[in-house]
Amino acid sequence: MPSKIEKAFFMLKKLRKDLFRGKVIYDLAEEVHSSRLGEYYFVMDEEKLRAGVSQNFHFDEDGIPMIPTYIDVAERKLVYYPISIGQFGVAIFHTWLKTGLEKDRARFLQIADWFLDNREQSAQKGDVWITAVPKPEYRMMAPWPSAFAQSRAISILLRAWQLTGEQRYLDSATAALKIFAVPAGEGGVTTFSEFGPLYEEYPTDFITAVLDGGIFSLFGLYDYLRAVPGENNPARPLFEAGIAALKKALPTYDMGFWIRYNLCDQPFYPTSDPATIMYFRMIGTQLHLLSRMSGDPFFEGIADKWARYDRPWNILRMYWLKYRALKRLNRL
Repeated sequence: MPSKIEKAFFMLKKLRKDLFRGKVIYDLAEEVHSSRLGEYYFVMDEEKLRAGVSQNFHFDEDGIPMIPTYIDVAERKLVYYPISIGQFGVAIFHTWLKTGLEKDRARFLQIADWFLDNREQSAQKGDVWITAVPKPEYRMMAPWPSAFAQSRAISILLRAWQLTGEQRYLDSATAALKIFAVPAGEGGVTTFSEFGPLYEEYPTDFITAVLDGGIFSLFGLYDYLRAVPGENNPARPLFEAGIAALKKALPTYDMGFWIRYNLCDQPFYPTSDPATIMYFRMIGTQLHLLSRMSGDPFFEGIADKWARYDRPWNILRMYWLKYRALKRLNRL
């Protein structure tokens, strides 16, 4: 288990990165409606990812990215993390869009094939990508699925399908939708809450509703809605229900001066756990994108309101509450 000094040093590095990375982390895609999937909504840059802008990426002998376990996990090691593999896969796709080189196309398809080779399949849940690393913050110790991981897989597989015309990629992306109908408490990825279905980055038998992960989950569903023609598109009801639920839930995240990182309400969890400044600013950008995707100005209005919280005094207040939350969670 990492020492208190190691944890403190890790969190200080994250704080420094958050404070000095600037308000714009990624450029945004200009096209969000075409049936041809080009740039992902956040334009991931491969060089920036290799430089550590989001994760501390390492690579296996096949070029598949790996990242270190969470700081509060006892066994520190490199792991295959589907969300991060998808993020890097998108960045490679962006590299290929710029270069058009066969080697970059092949590197991207290697990531798509990793998703095919590492899926779990069942009649009830379809194609699922499991994360094996524990998440002590939410008492998640067994391997777990994630709506965010499903979303990243869908975005990768659909681009591979359009790039190659190979049906296996589309079939897997379609099967990846099934688990969104399965409750999180039954091994699925959705909390069927008072607001409606909230797609969980960290699904368990109680609500977590991490906001950025929930929104990224919608992005993969929207990719499927764009890419696959037909009135009976299976992603449509999932996306529309998810948008409606998020719209109802968003005011619950508002702390009056900042926003909550999640909606976890368990006795062991801090009552005040604000988003860090990086997540806060990224969520604002996500909401602007959701307005463009859905045509609903509500999300843009919320983003504009929350942007007014981004002031030095509020940032100091947020980090004091975040420090107390991290102490409570044994991450400091």
